[in-house]
Order: sequence, then C-alpha cells, then structure tokens
Amino acid sequence: MNPRLPVIGLMVATTLVSCTSPALPEHDIVPVPREVEMGAGSFELGSETTVALDDADATLVRTLEVWAAPYRAQGLPLAIDEAGSIRLSVDGSGEPESYRLDVTANGIDIRGADHAGVFYGLQTLSQLMASDAEVTGGTLSVQAASIDDAPRFRYRGMHLDVARHFQGPDFVKRYLDHLARYKINHFHWHLTEDQGWRIEIDAYPRLTEVGAWREQTQIGHGSEEFDGDGERHGGFYTKDEVREIVEYAADRFITVVPEIEMPGHAQAALAAYPEFACTPGPFEVAQTWGVFEDIFCPYEETFAFLETVLSEVIELFPGPYVHVGGDEAPKTRWEESDYVRDLMQREGINEVEQVQGYFMRRIERFLNANGKTMIGWDEILEGGVAPTATVMSWRGTIGGIEASRRGNEVVMTPYSHLYFDYYQSEDRGTEPFAIGGFLPLDTVYAYEPVPSQLRETDAVNIIGAQANVWTEYMKTGEHIEYMLFPRMFALAELTWSPAERKDYDDFLRRLDWHTRRLDALGVNYRPLDGP
Repeated sequence: MNPRLPVIGLMVATTLVSCTSPALPEHDIVPVPREVEMGAGSFELGSETTVALDDADATLVRTLEVWAAPYRAQGLPLAIDEAGSIRLSVDGSGEPESYRLDVTANGIDIRGADHAGVFYGLQTLSQLMASDAEVTGGTLSVQAASIDDAPRFRYRGMHLDVARHFQGPDFVKRYLDHLARYKINHFHWHLTEDQGWRIEIDAYPRLTEVGAWREQTQIGHGSEEFDGDGERHGGFYTKDEVREIVEYAADRFITVVPEIEMPGHAQAALAAYPEFACTPGPFEVAQTWGVFEDIFCPYEETFAFLETVLSEVIELFPGPYVHVGGDEAPKTRWEESDYVRDLMQREGINEVEQVQGYFMRRIERFLNANGKTMIGWDEILEGGVAPTATVMSWRGTIGGIEASRRGNEVVMTPYSHLYFDYYQSEDRGTEPFAIGGFLPLDTVYAYEPVPSQLRETDAVNIIGAQANVWTEYMKTGEHIEYMLFPRMFALAELTWSPAERKDYDDFLRRLDWHTRRLDALGVNYRPLDGP
C-alpha cells in the first residue's frame, strides 16, 4: 500500500507525508462538476480550523460529523464555531442536491440547496485536498476553486446481490461509503432469490431458518453433472441490522431500495413454505444458478403471505420504493394449474402470460395503498402495469423506451453497459472468474441513459441509471470491489455530470487521484493499466 495517500472524507487513511509540488490548475474531481473554475493558491486547513453552521439543526450537524470523522481521527478537530473559516449552509436555492463550493486563501464556503447538497459539496471538497498533505505537521492544503454543481439525474443507483452470496452488515456499510463518496444516492439491495432469503420476517420465521441456507454451491458455469463445493452457505440480516444499515445510508443521503422477488426466483421462499407453489414440493434452496420452473402460485393465500412480508419490509424502509423483481418467471407451472385456469376464466384473462400482469397489479395496489411506489424489472410491463410503477430496463433499452412512452418513470440499467458482473478484459485468464460477457470501462463511460428515439416529453420519464452487481461468482467483498472499481467511477459521472462535460481522456487522467484513494482504503480494484 502506498504511504503517500490523502486524508479523504468517509475513509480511514494511512500515514501521510508532506506535499512538495504546487497545486495544479486542473482538477481531479469525479464526477466532473457542472462548472469548475480553479483558482491560484490554497486554503490551509489545520488544527485550529473550525466550522460555522448557519443553522445548527440536527441534520446539518450530523452531515458534518459523518464527513469530518476521518479527519478528526487524524488530528483535525473541525469543531463547530460560529466564527469558523469553513462555512456550511442550506440556502434553499437551486435544484435539489445542488451546491456551490468556494475555496479561497481565507476560507471555505459550501452552500447547498438542501442538506444533500451540502453533503455532496463536502465530498467534492475532499477531492480538492492535496494528495500528499501532512496533517501531523498541522495543516492540510485545499486547492482554491469555485464550483457550481448539480446532478443530471435524480436516481443514481448501485445494486448489490446478497442473495447469491451473503455479505455481512460491515461490508454493506463499506459499500455504502463507496457510493456516498461519488454522489450515488440509491442502493438497490437484492435480498431474496432462489439461492437465499436474507431478511428477517417475524410472521414467517422459516424464511430465514430454512430459506437463508443452502447446503452447497455450484462450481463453475455448470454442466450436465452437478459439481458443488460441499460447503453450507447462508446468512441473513436481523431487523435491527436492517434498521442500522438504513440509518447509515440515510446519514449519507442514500435511499435504500429493498427487493423482494416475485413471482419467480422464489425457490428459497418455497423451500420454507411450499404451500405457496402450484405444485406440492418439497423444494430446496437452490444450489445452482439459473431460472427455476417453480414460482409463486397466485392463490389468495399467496397474496396474503406476500402482503404480510411486504408490510414488515415497509416498516423497515422509509424510502419511496419497494422493488418486486418480476423478471424471469416461467409460466409452466401456471399453465399446468387448474387453479390458474379457473382464475383466468374468472378474470377474463386470455393468455397465461397475462396472469403476471394480474399478479403485479395486485401487489402494486397494495404497495400504493401503503404509500410506496412499486419498482420492478422490465418484465413487469408484461400484462400491463399502472403508470405509478417505476420500471428498471435491463434487457437493453426497448423496455425503457416503451415504459417511458406509457408514462412510467424509468431507471435504465441495460446489461450491455451496466452489469458489473461481466468481465473487464477479453483475456479471461487474467481476470477473476465471472458469469461471462465483456464490459470494459470505456463502454460503461460511453453509455447515454436517455435513448435518442424518445421525444422530449417522454425523455423526462428517464429518471436515472443504475449498475448491477450480481454475485453468483463473487464470494468475497474483495471480489465484489474488484468488479465495482473502476467502473463505478464511470457510472457516477454518467449519472451526475452534464452529458456535454464528459471527456473520456480527461476522465482517465483524473482517475489517478482516485485509484490512490482506493489504495488508502485498501480496496481491491482492477488496475487501470490491467490486461
């Protein structure tokens, strides 16, 4: 690990040494701000530097505490004082999450349109700090600048699948810190799957007693003869752990989007409660990857079960969204079911594919009645959904185009550009084992979330983009971070920065500072000059 590394907000840094080179007129900020004017000179932040808050409300105080914690650990008190040379304020002007940052030799001023804006201004401030600064000597140099900044999209998301391979609360918090440093404001938490159920539900304890554990896990991409690792795998989050993670995210202005998969990818739930399938079972928590025929059957009892589960989920997650999956749900068992045939006749449904629309509309009505917006993969369009649902377009852009034209809000997340479980090199022998595909950094960076085919009146329904980390072949946090970085830097820039400000060559230049930041954090990232 390189000892010449920055003290940086939301991190624990290594020992630092003094800066010998002058500040450069160019900046290293990621994502690139809307407007940047670098100045001459710098502000010297030292042990006597204090922070003035124009309104010492609890949120602003907490925002400062979260950002200042690593600096305080390095000997910079950054105490609150009304005469402080660092000034933080919420002025209520400008777009949501926007901020104005001014650094001169006399002080630092951050004005946010809201508390999130102040927080993002502080993240940018961290990136202006000289990359080799000696805190122990009493000062930390901050490059002079005037920055006016605001996000392009209001939904900037990263996903994490903890169902295929469980990651404990400490790693989830570390993941949230990665997101917060780069102004990503939604965390899509994939909590249930065929291979594991990861959230405690009081009314149905077998979901975690049984559904959270599988006896072993498929090795490799699979073949006609199953090859398993022979190791029992599992785990789940207690409700207290979920509350703690949600609060941790909120302190960093991240909305947590929980996902409870339905009607497919339900093998773990059916292993615990087989009565909610169309066939009698028994079922086991899946040990292999792929798509399974047994899905939730649309019994009244199934809807009662799902509504009870969702009620407990809603209590834990204050954000507006609940993700219901909706993808890859084979209809074989429904086609074979007398109950489903009777349901179709009663409801005037002509094709079994439309039963999914019936299923999803019922769940949507329940969520809406409880103050939540349903969000799901683009398959939820099959059979029709109400315009209140938000659609994640993963099978390319067609689903997103269709949904936006219907009036649904859309988050673009196509596998072609934003699936971070794909290889980062065509030379697979030099990379950790992955699911397949090839997604290099430049392809991620080049992605444009708003399809050119859309009229302006429909394009406004594209509210952002998200990258997904599916963990079939990622057992450890170190492997996840390798797949995340440096590609997450590109996601941050394409969702925050104005499209006209993007410049790939300059982006690569700026990443030098950020890879050294990753070194300081002990992150296992893919080197920029990798094969």
